[in-house]
Amino acid sequence: MHRLLAAAASALALISFEASASKLNPPVLPLIVRNPYLSLWLNDAREEPWKRWPIFWTGQEVDRTTRFYRYTAMIRNAAQNDGSRIKLISTTRYNVSYATYIGHNFDASTTNLTFLIPAPSHDKSKAPLELVLSFLSPITPTSTLRQSIPASYLTVHVKGSFSVDVYIDLNGQWVSGDRGSKIVWDLEQHGQEHGYGNEGLKTWRIQRETELLFSEYQDQAEWGSLHFTAPLDVHHECGTSAQLRHYFSRTGTLRNVLDERYRGIMDEEPVFAFAKSFKLNGSSPVSDSVLFTIAHIQDPVTQFAAARGLTFMRPLWASWFPSAEELISWHYVDYRNVFKLSSDYSSQLREDAYKSGSEDYVDIVALSARQVMGANSFSGTPEDPIVFQKEISSSGNAQTLDVIFPSAPFYLYTNPRWLAYMVQPVIEHILSGQYPRTSTPHDLGFHFPNVTGHPDGNDEFMPVEESGNILILGLALVNSLRYETDSAAGSTWSSVGSKTFNDNPNATEFSLGNLETRDGISGLDDSWGGSKKGEEISKKWVEKTYPLWKQWTGYLIEFALEPFHQLSTDDFAGPLQLQTNLALKGILGIKAMSKIAEVAGNAEDVKYYKASILCLIAFAGFPPNISDVYISKWEGFAISRDGSHAKLAYDWYGSWTTLYNLYADSLLCFHLEASAASSSAPLMSDGHQKNGSKTGFVPQYIYKIQSDWYHAVRQRYGLPLDSRHLQAKTDWEFFATAVTSKSVRQEILQSVALWINETTTDRPLTDLHETEGTGGFPGVTFKARPVVGGHFAFLSLGRACEGNALAALEFLDEEKIVEVKEL
Repeated sequence: MHRLLAAAASALALISFEASASKLNPPVLPLIVRNPYLSLWLNDAREEPWKRWPIFWTGQEVDRTTRFYRYTAMIRNAAQNDGSRIKLISTTRYNVSYATYIGHNFDASTTNLTFLIPAPSHDKSKAPLELVLSFLSPITPTSTLRQSIPASYLTVHVKGSFSVDVYIDLNGQWVSGDRGSKIVWDLEQHGQEHGYGNEGLKTWRIQRETELLFSEYQDQAEWGSLHFTAPLDVHHECGTSAQLRHYFSRTGTLRNVLDERYRGIMDEEPVFAFAKSFKLNGSSPVSDSVLFTIAHIQDPVTQFAAARGLTFMRPLWASWFPSAEELISWHYVDYRNVFKLSSDYSSQLREDAYKSGSEDYVDIVALSARQVMGANSFSGTPEDPIVFQKEISSSGNAQTLDVIFPSAPFYLYTNPRWLAYMVQPVIEHILSGQYPRTSTPHDLGFHFPNVTGHPDGNDEFMPVEESGNILILGLALVNSLRYETDSAAGSTWSSVGSKTFNDNPNATEFSLGNLETRDGISGLDDSWGGSKKGEEISKKWVEKTYPLWKQWTGYLIEFALEPFHQLSTDDFAGPLQLQTNLALKGILGIKAMSKIAEVAGNAEDVKYYKASILCLIAFAGFPPNISDVYISKWEGFAISRDGSHAKLAYDWYGSWTTLYNLYADSLLCFHLEASAASSSAPLMSDGHQKNGSKTGFVPQYIYKIQSDWYHAVRQRYGLPLDSRHLQAKTDWEFFATAVTSKSVRQEILQSVALWINETTTDRPLTDLHETEGTGGFPGVTFKARPVVGGHFAFLSLGRACEGNALAALEFLDEEKIVEVKEL
């Protein structure tokens, strides 16, 4: 970032722009992160912002050779009379002085960068002017309409007693990754004609001259248009970058003219600029601000092999706004509502995260939130909404189930309906007969945005993994709908709004229904389930999709207990047979099916899964329940001979694993159940055998020994995934720590926080890193992946089981852990 980028959003003059003070200092910070193609990050965030160009999520810098995005801000002191210029630009062609960078702070939706501008040379007695660049990519759990809009806000906020001029430009690399692409542009004035306030707006619109539908170049979209919007009173100009910046540096303004010679992105680099003059002269500091918005508009957004055939999918926002211009006008004027909704979310998130017992956890989840949503594109209609997800950085697959699964805790905590919108297209596609296997597919397309499925069954083969994933997700969604009181809802925001069931025959079970107005804010969702509404929706959905749940469970009954040589979600580690953790996931999937059958009211299937004749013949003397039998057998296979931990594989003695799939046992409330235990249960680490009755589906002692084990094997930068390497997988690390003792959870969170502050990884937050050395990449460079939604595992568990899930794990804090080794 040889220049300080001004992009994003914060506050208008009457709205506080302050995000909460941030304790962590990550190497990269989100600026404008809205979907896979509108994704801008502050590179090398521990240094002054002008030292490096910002980056696209791929890590490509905005520089002379591999630019993806440019967003340049210049500050000119309008009160100067000595010819010098104060800018947030580093360049040798102008006589400049640097602003003082104060630092950054962030919450779940906002990143603020704060600077001090020196007083003019003729009046050194005045205090420096404060300038804040505030980036807002809002998370609004009560408004799917707002969340679906592919746009972010930027507010430039100033406070001081001398005047200042601000310049911002961007270039054509927002609309193509190919720097040789020819682009076209225009400037539109709009806003008042749509009834969105008295002030008009002006918008730069830039796009490729020839768009390439559903194509990417180095992961950047080659179709769609960029819309850069400002209030009507700012000055504008487009032209060659160096000439425009030089002109502003000399004059402090722009000329309201257009360069109409369309050309290539880097052919006399055309830029599209706005300039704003702040008149702040006075004896005491005065505050002012200007708001910009940045939108990347695509219509259609994907192509999807739906039940009706291959379909060009329109953006969800198009159901409410007939044109991009009307959308942008509404979005601009809606800023105050968005700011309130996203601020409310950040405040509640901060409060809930603090309950983990770690202050660092507050920043960890705040840093993760926009990254989760940055992989998504909202599509469909209010009657049938869909969220398409890109498997960012690792493969580019569309709708990857073992990426949706680790991100699920974020959605269960924030808004479960968005998780349902991801799962629904998978079910629709398979019900239509377009996938040939009896197990669940790995994904719905080799590369986003082409969600075209695998009619040949040639997807990445993870049959037990994905079948277990979707059954666990299915029951988690059912549970999120079924609660009697607002306080028992799995998400704070699920219970807000009307609880009237929408029986529209043309709508899916998860339709948005009628948008509501509450507290003067329109366009809000109704409740997600609750009471009779939740029972009706969950029953209708399960009944409609029931054949698939049975099919996938049948596969797991045959193959989950002793998995053959195959991949798990951790495919970077290679295939392995008899994987302990993978088998547990499959068994929990079977257990989930017994609950899904109950919701469907299918008495015959409930009886089958609870009293299978085949099961009784094969495992005489065991409890008459398939999943109970399997978990008892699994105990004997999985636990080390000394009873101290779970092995990586049944036959790999001396190995160990992070048993992250244990989390689903608690999330789905199985740990609250009482059942009989096998007399062949392994020894506890204290030498006592766990015979007779037990509490929970997975016995409590397994939670206990794993918690103790994590304490013993923790490294400087966190908990390694398993005994093969010293690599942490942070999504699974947080799944595991959510079901440990409080002391173990705190010490692992401290290690993760230390890693964030010290790691040499120079990309958006990675989920795979070394736990020793520099905490760097282990060779595989994962970045910006939505799986960091797993960091919300403790938060979603905190509200699971009507708020009783964590209380049932308090036994983990009853005994002091014996330290095995000194770290």
